Amino acid sequence: MKNILTLILLVFVFNGIQAQTDTTLNKYIDNGLISIADKNGMSWQTTKGDFLFKPYTLIQTRGLYNYYDDEGLSLAEEDNVLNSGFAIPYALIGFAGKAFNKITFNVTLNAAGTGATILNQAWFDINTSDELRFRIGKFKTPFNQAYLVKNGQTLFPLLPSSLNTRVNVPFDINAVNPVIASGFDIGVQMHGILDQKFGYQLGIFNGTGITVNTATNSLSDDNGMPALLYAGRLVYMPFGEMPTYQGNPYKLNENYMLFGISGSYNVEANYESSNDMRAGAEFAMLSGKWYVSAEAYMLSMDFVERQQTSPVYTFWGAYAQAGYFLSPKIQAAARFDIMDRNSIDDPGYLYMPAVGFNYFLAGHNLKLQCMYQHLGKAGHESTALANDDDNSMTEHQVCLQLQFAF
Repeated sequence: MKNILTLILLVFVFNGIQAQTDTTLNKYIDNGLISIADKNGMSWQTTKGDFLFKPYTLIQTRGLYNYYDDEGLSLAEEDNVLNSGFAIPYALIGFAGKAFNKITFNVTLNAAGTGATILNQAWFDINTSDELRFRIGKFKTPFNQAYLVKNGQTLFPLLPSSLNTRVNVPFDINAVNPVIASGFDIGVQMHGILDQKFGYQLGIFNGTGITVNTATNSLSDDNGMPALLYAGRLVYMPFGEMPTYQGNPYKLNENYMLFGISGSYNVEANYESSNDMRAGAEFAMLSGKWYVSAEAYMLSMDFVERQQTSPVYTFWGAYAQAGYFLSPKIQAAARFDIMDRNSIDDPGYLYMPAVGFNYFLAGHNLKLQCMYQHLGKAGHESTALANDDDNSMTEHQVCLQLQFAF
């Protein structure tokens, strides 16, 4: 019995090694996460190649230092250093593959998550052609390039604050202040690439985000349509399909460029309180040792009739970032992030410059990322209003992240 188990194990290892040397894996097989070294890793497939199974893992461990200004601190807890220490944002394990040479799939579990977020992704694609594909399940919504790049291959360990910080609704309904990003969600999407230059994504989602895995929506009282998230994205890539990484030490001679627009309408979002419209424009470039990207986006909240609140509140944000490989192992990075958190009706905005560097431990699939970000305020009518605008946000932030991917 022991010999039989040993033989089976050897067969799997041998097959994995064989698949690892195969550099012609189906281009549709993807997980949106790794690999940082752009290697195929371990995989198993049939002799004909029509079925393939590929496991993977991604582990990120962070050290965080957050310093808050005095405004907004609890009188009972006046410590300026909060939410600091060590964290594991992602401990991902999953598998991707293909079946029948027509369907590709991916399932990712996040052991560091809680509740519905443990299911990070679960989807399959029906691939009729490069021009027409259908994705069903839980995956990234087609909005914000910062989210659409691979998690393990971002320029900074932390996404732009303007995407993930809740807006300040200028009246006392604090439970309905969303973030500008739409992130992960459950739905169906039609997508494809035309002439290797034009990409499109059109989808319908629950609109409840990564924290909900069940159907909870209704019909809209105001619009008479299903209360769902309707989203789309169009991109133009003059030099071929843009890779989903923000710098790769193994590919320092590439030349790609992307221009894109995106938008969505979330009907009766935020506990059925408002209809949220989002729109964005994006640019990205990979040129040799350089990576450059920029985005601008807005969120417009139109409260439903039963809220008895007539104004429409609009918020916006933008960032520009660049990375340069000083050596094949070291990538320097800089970012400027800005956000109108208190709506365009009130003066004042927040700005968040950041610097950092990435160190790639080649051959070990390890990546060290370090960054520092500062929070500044400008244009507010008074110091009190400025302090209210940045409430709950850290003034000085340092993040060190070590990542392993396989």
